[in-house]
Amino acid sequence: MNQSVPRFTLPFLVLTVLFCVCLIVSNLIEIKTVDIGFATITAGMVVFQLSYIINDCIVEVYGFRKARTVIWLGFAMNLLVTLFLQFAILLPGADSWQSQDAMEAVYGTVPRILGASFVAFLCGSMVNALVMSKMKVASGGRHFSLRAIVSTLWGEGTDSIIFFPLAFGGILPWREIVSLIVAQALLKTAYEIVILPVTLKVVKKLKSIESTDTYDRGISYSWW
Repeated sequence: MNQSVPRFTLPFLVLTVLFCVCLIVSNLIEIKTVDIGFATITAGMVVFQLSYIINDCIVEVYGFRKARTVIWLGFAMNLLVTLFLQFAILLPGADSWQSQDAMEAVYGTVPRILGASFVAFLCGSMVNALVMSKMKVASGGRHFSLRAIVSTLWGEGTDSIIFFPLAFGGILPWREIVSLIVAQALLKTAYEIVILPVTLKVVKKLKSIESTDTYDRGISYSWW
């Protein structure tokens, strides 16, 4: 019960695919803003947050090292999709093609924002996995809900602290940037809390299927 699963099982592969899909889709729909009454968020936030929940499940069941592999795969697939989209935009359109401006508006990227997004995702996801792993060892596997919330707060906080200054520093007032950092971290953590009952059931089912409950004792927490 204390050892990592030494193979890539079907549930692990499904979680990996879902993680990558959530990252890719969240970037594709990020352009749309949604009014939720007390705040305005992007459509991508709803999907992107699922990646943190999947990350929590992977760390809890399979350990930090497999979560690290999934994070890097998500990073690579997201980058690949972005490059493919930019290549498609650059291709000369046929005479019948009338939607070039719309395609550029939706899928075109600002290099500064794109770079900030990739760096923030990588750092935030790694911090989330690391905090979740270390807290599990320290607590002896107890208090999963608390660990999920705290790790998300650290991960999302790291993501926001990196993204907003890199993307909007010198463009938006610093007071507004700080406000965005705090609001995003709190909103995403609240999302984690709301969906916790589902996360708990998924983790319990995974542990039952895989017959494993990994504790990351004596491992290296290198990011690669």
